[in-house]
Formats: sequence, C-alpha cells, structure tokens
Amino acid sequence: MTATPTTGPTTGLTFPVTPSAVPVSEQRRAEILASPGFGKFFTDHMAVATWTRDAGWHDAAVVPYGPLQLDPAAAVLHYAQEIFEGLKAYRHADGSVWTFRPEANAARMARSARRLALPEVGEATFLEAITQLVRADEAWVPTGGESSLYLRPFMVATEAFLGVRAAHEVKFLVIASPAGAYFPGGVKPVSIWLSQNYTRAALGGTGSAKCGGNYAASLAAQDEASANGCDQVCFLDATEHKYVEELGGMNLYFVHDDGSIVTPELTGTILEGITRDSIIDLAKDLGHEVTERRVSIDEWREGVASGRITEVFACGTAAAVTPVGKLVSPDGELSHGTGAAGEVTMTIRNTLLDIQYGRAEDTHGWLRRLV
Repeated sequence: MTATPTTGPTTGLTFPVTPSAVPVSEQRRAEILASPGFGKFFTDHMAVATWTRDAGWHDAAVVPYGPLQLDPAAAVLHYAQEIFEGLKAYRHADGSVWTFRPEANAARMARSARRLALPEVGEATFLEAITQLVRADEAWVPTGGESSLYLRPFMVATEAFLGVRAAHEVKFLVIASPAGAYFPGGVKPVSIWLSQNYTRAALGGTGSAKCGGNYAASLAAQDEASANGCDQVCFLDATEHKYVEELGGMNLYFVHDDGSIVTPELTGTILEGITRDSIIDLAKDLGHEVTERRVSIDEWREGVASGRITEVFACGTAAAVTPVGKLVSPDGELSHGTGAAGEVTMTIRNTLLDIQYGRAEDTHGWLRRLV
C-alpha cells in the first residue's frame, strides 16, 4: 500500500494539544459509535487557528470541543464569508487510521478561499490540523462496516465590522463527527426531483467553491423534492435551463449500454468533487471510457427511454456512490433499470470503498496514514 509519510508539517503551523478535562465517557462513546448516524455527535476536541491581516496565521492548537464566541457583528453572520470541506478518516483492519486524498481537499479549500476573499490556510497546515485532531480523538474512529470519522474543516470571517469588504480577522477550524453507513440496510437507488423553479449556481458565481451559501440556496429546492416524495434534487444550468449540473450535494454519472460513462463537465458552476475526480480514474482502470461533457435533460430522458443509458449514479464524500432509481418532475416519472443498483455502479462503488478501507491496493497513492 502506498502512503504519504506523516512525520509532521514541512512548513505551516503546528497544533499542540490541550486535552479535554471532561471527555465523553468511554461508555457513552461506545453507545454513540454503535449508532452514530451522520453529523449528530462530535468528538472531544477541535483544531483551531486564527488569521489577522497584520499577523497572518497564528495561535494554532487542538483544544476541547466547545462553542465559539462570536461578536454579533462578525462578518460571517452578515455577509456569509465562509467556506468548508468534508473528508473522512477510515479505520483499517489492522487498527490504523487513514484518510483519502486530503491534499485534494486542501487544494480545493484554497480555491474556495480565493473565491470568497479569505486567506489560504496552506496544505501543510491543513494536513497537520486534521492529523493532530484525529490522533487526539482516535478512540472516536469507528470500526466495522462502512463507518468512519467525518472531518469538517471550515473557515469563517470573525471580524466585528459591518462594512462590505473582506474581513481582517478569520478563524480556521476542524471538527470531527463519527458517521455510520449511509445505507445501513444495504444500497438502494434514490429518487431525484428535477428542479425547474430553482438553479444552484450561475457563471461567475460561487458554484465551484465549497461555501455555505451554495447549500443554503439548495434547501428550498430540496424541500420541494421532499414534498414530491424524492430523496434528492437535481439542478439544471442557470442560462439555458437544459443542461444537467449536479444534485444538492453530489455529482452525477451516466453509464451507457456500450460501457462508456459520461459525467457533466466542469463549467465553473459545478463543484469539483474529489470523489467525482477519483471515479473518473477508477472507471478508466476498470476499462470504461469516461467522457466529461455537457449532458442535457433531454439526453437523460431519451437515453433511459431507449436503453442507451443503462445506469445513473451520484457520488460524494458522505455516500461514496449512490445509484439513482428514478427521475421525477412535473412532467412525470422516469424509472431507471430494475429498481436495484446497477452492476457498473456497484463495481465502482466497491472498488472505491475497498481502497478507502484498505482492502485493496492503493495504486494511485491516495491514502494518507493519520494514526
């Protein structure tokens, strides 16, 4: 297995650990890990660092998890100047703990920071923050099945100032939350609502950045999907309202009857998913021709109806790979396949998870050992 050395940062901040005086009891932690769900429980510590325009990044540490003290005039509360990332730590069979392509998360966070006029944290500092937090809270990394420890790095503008400009004070934090299997009862295709009243992002906007505003803008459409009995919402482009972009938090793939696979190309309005990028490489490894191009909603409908499109799946950090069972809109329903996850979808899903959990060789050098 290929791995990146974990001897500490070559540049950037260090994160000394201040242990929590009141950690969650071993018994209570075991109860949580037995059924963690997603995003409901949090570990004993968090990583934090401060940036100011005069001093740059400083005061980095891993400290006890707890509330933040924000001035009511903090810029993030008024102008939404914030970004975040999401990645997981995986327990392997030998007890070691690894994460998957964290360098790519660090690079994407830097791109998001530039778009939101925030300071870049730097790859070495990003990696050191998640490493020291996971080492401090290793006991929180679940074992078994598709469980993991979800890591949420984020950055918020904390300066108390109501003028409309980039903040002069910012905090970078990483928190961690144990996560259970996305499909605890087995993988099942999801239903997708096609949004015709809302768009997720427009050219020149923040669609390619991972910022909270993009997700806030998707919630009304997600509520509409739920009201129509669907699990997820699919957005079309904001200009012509005909090209498929992404779901509320996942990228899409279309499998064709000749084994080729198509995914919507990155146009500046689609988030550059790390799972998306990994699947492109894995699908090619498995012998599939993969094309990135625009896909119209008519092509999706006609492809499924004719049998040209045999499988559709979505991907993201939380669920890894999710089969799509049907597309629903005011115009009717379009069912995909037999109602079960497709063979190509499941092969790609299992290949990805086998690498992440250390059950298969990491030929791409994507894994980084944390503990």
